[in-house]
Amino acid sequence: MKLGIFGGTFDPPHIGHLILAAEACSQFLLDQILWVLTPYPPHKKKQKITSVVKREIMVELAIDDNPLFVLSRIDFDRPPPHYAIDTMMLLREHRPNDDFYYLMGLDSLNDLLTWHRPVDFINLCKGIIVMGRQGEIMQNDKLFMELAGLRKKMHFLKAPMIEISGTDIRYRARNNFQYRYFVPEKVYQYILGEQLYKN
Repeated sequence: MKLGIFGGTFDPPHIGHLILAAEACSQFLLDQILWVLTPYPPHKKKQKITSVVKREIMVELAIDDNPLFVLSRIDFDRPPPHYAIDTMMLLREHRPNDDFYYLMGLDSLNDLLTWHRPVDFINLCKGIIVMGRQGEIMQNDKLFMELAGLRKKMHFLKAPMIEISGTDIRYRARNNFQYRYFVPEKVYQYILGEQLYKN
């Protein structure tokens, strides 16, 4: 199978995530997208994050009507930190015959040199699908010099530039601003019912 790996905090999952995942499936003929929920992201240690149980519920609510989208629990039962390289190694062990296409934003690509064992990470990916970000420009010279094999594995996703972020949604929820149509309806109702992002 050709599997897309979509890792993130998903706090909350929003329509931007869904649109990008659907576009990746369509453009690169992926058989499935694994939504890899990161329980304790190492780059967000100082940020308040919603409990993993509630984020898991929100992801399930967001993707439950699309059979191509599957929640992966690969990072749930292992201690932090949760680095992408370790996630990919575990996926390889569990599914040795599948090809993995890792989805990441252009901002993450530009930060790839700071990732844990980035060369090994690249080697475990059949491809890396890059999603554009507003105001982000690719800084490719250093990346291509230091990360052998990156150039031939990169694929750019053609998709609408969607200026929706979890940070903005949390701000809106905390301040009673409108965000209803930024997230799937089931996720919106869950956020309201649990009074998430109010503190």
